[in-house]
Amino acid sequence: MTVDRSLDQRSINTIRFLAVDAVQKAKSGHPGTPMGAATMAYTLWDRFLKHDPIHPGWPDRDRFVLSPGHASMLLYALLHLTGYDLPLEELRNFRQWGSRTPGHPEYGETPGVDVTTGPLGQGFAHGVGMAIAERWLAEHYNKPGHEIVDHYTYAIVSDGDMQEGVTSEAASLAGTLGLGKLIYLYDDNDIQIEGRTDIAFSENVAQRFEAYGWQVTGPIDGHEIAAIESAIRHAQADTQRPSLVICKTIIGYGAPAQDTAKVHGEPLGEEGVRAAKETLGWPQQPAFYVPDDVRDHMRQAVGRGRAAERAWQERMERYADAYPDLAARLQAELRGELPLDWDAGLADLFPPGTAPMATRNASGKVLNALVQRVHALTGGSADLAPSTKTALVGYGDFGWHAHCGHNMHFGVREHAMGAIVGGMALHGGVIPYAATFLTFADYMRPPMRLAALMGLRVLYVFTHDSIGMGEDGPTHQPIEHLMNLRAVPNLTVIRPADATETAEAWRAALLNRNGPTALIFSRQNLPVLDRTEYASAEGVQRGGYVLWNADGGDPDVILIGTGSETHVALEAGKQLAAEGLKARVVSLPSWELFDRQPADYRESVLPPDVRARVAVEAGTRLGWEHYVGLDGAVVGLNGFGASAPAPVLYEKFGITAEAAVAAAWALLDR
Repeated sequence: MTVDRSLDQRSINTIRFLAVDAVQKAKSGHPGTPMGAATMAYTLWDRFLKHDPIHPGWPDRDRFVLSPGHASMLLYALLHLTGYDLPLEELRNFRQWGSRTPGHPEYGETPGVDVTTGPLGQGFAHGVGMAIAERWLAEHYNKPGHEIVDHYTYAIVSDGDMQEGVTSEAASLAGTLGLGKLIYLYDDNDIQIEGRTDIAFSENVAQRFEAYGWQVTGPIDGHEIAAIESAIRHAQADTQRPSLVICKTIIGYGAPAQDTAKVHGEPLGEEGVRAAKETLGWPQQPAFYVPDDVRDHMRQAVGRGRAAERAWQERMERYADAYPDLAARLQAELRGELPLDWDAGLADLFPPGTAPMATRNASGKVLNALVQRVHALTGGSADLAPSTKTALVGYGDFGWHAHCGHNMHFGVREHAMGAIVGGMALHGGVIPYAATFLTFADYMRPPMRLAALMGLRVLYVFTHDSIGMGEDGPTHQPIEHLMNLRAVPNLTVIRPADATETAEAWRAALLNRNGPTALIFSRQNLPVLDRTEYASAEGVQRGGYVLWNADGGDPDVILIGTGSETHVALEAGKQLAAEGLKARVVSLPSWELFDRQPADYRESVLPPDVRARVAVEAGTRLGWEHYVGLDGAVVGLNGFGASAPAPVLYEKFGITAEAAVAAAWALLDR
């Protein structure tokens, strides 16, 4: 094939100046990285990337991650030029209200964006999750002569990404797992916002990644197509290791202030734009100029993508003929569908008379029942599976020696774990879960926030949910964490009160396809409520319900509990009833599910004219005014916990039925 080097160069410069003009028009943005990384991005997209601009969600496409999301105009230029539904007008509206070209790439907002990036290191780690999902599906579904899951995960990563701790965590695991279809191009330009990287970053990145078990190529000239092309082919040839291609580039290539921090995060200015165009031989006008031959050349991606997808569809048809049941299951999993009767038997796991058990133990039983019917369910813990009860018995491991098991071992890497399960969900075909102690949710907060922002179906299992974990003390006792999680938009938090509610919590989590779910479980044993005496646990599906009413009528006082403290509220309610009050006990395991219910249902559970309300939860009191109002009371904590047996802690910190009873009488005596 004859290669037109001048057309290549014009294509690269088109990418550069679409970015420059967009940033200049918006009066904000980051022109430096698009100018410096344009050659490597063009080479990858023009020579290697398997994608279909007409059908961006095609399952067997290669995934592309722009980890330094501040360089978003690099990606938007590529998407526009290769034929995605992103017209030039959207580039002109970069960073403006209502545009599909926000300041950082946002999954779901712009066709062709595979992941929301911007917080550095997150793209790197999410890409590892994508590669894990590809490997898992390939191991489960590919058959000799039928390679139906067969694609790469590519990323451009930056100096800033390399400095983030989550990158180290994810890279270490990727090397351990031998993810041979993970190929990252490192834009090594030695510049960050405060100046040259050596003021804070002097390590040998190549040696570091070699120690992680990666194949490392370079440094190579990141402005030389032939060198980049050769390096990517070399990376593809190594099927046993992830690959890092170190590309030395010049940030702001061609601009007067190139190779300085000044071009990183602000427009070049009119004079800077003029000078850069003159240096690189680009027309001064019009802005957003795209030569006809460049457009024609890069739009060939549409034909290549259509052909690649058609070929895959033909392979799928042959696969379906040979393996009809597997093909049907794969297609359903790629669509995110649950099988028929997926939740059969859950309601029978904990019949009346079941002995008290920790909700983490109940969760383990439910999870192991679910995986028997929900093949897509896979995940693991940050080295805490025996404690979080998240091991899937008899379902094998996903590790360096075998990649077809359902049990993943993330190691002591909560931050990377959160990002990796997000990447798995983005890839599709799996329903991933991640588990750790609730107090360590802080370590994985950034990817949880991104999962909520992207609307990903990720399940977080958090155990040891309160001071009830006891002797390990305040470092391991979550206090503010429930409210912290409830503050995240689009994250559903469910804290069940017993084993029966735990089964319903898992049911709600699997049904939630529009965002992540955090399941919160106890370490200590809790009574399993006899549902012939109390309301059905199906009320969990609505977030909150009337668990018990003293006489079935309108209450004088309402006690609201979540998790283990629901039992405290229930005991208090019965004491108040014995003292002659009409007491109602409400189990409120999920604020988010409850707040989504119609007003008439919410008011039937929490009548607005009943102002005497007491909430009981072994966590911070802040936030409960949402349900008890400013006039209500909260039996909770104002500080950290302590090291002692759980019953002692509940007594010493006043999380007791007696305290709830006293609070209720104080409200009524006003």
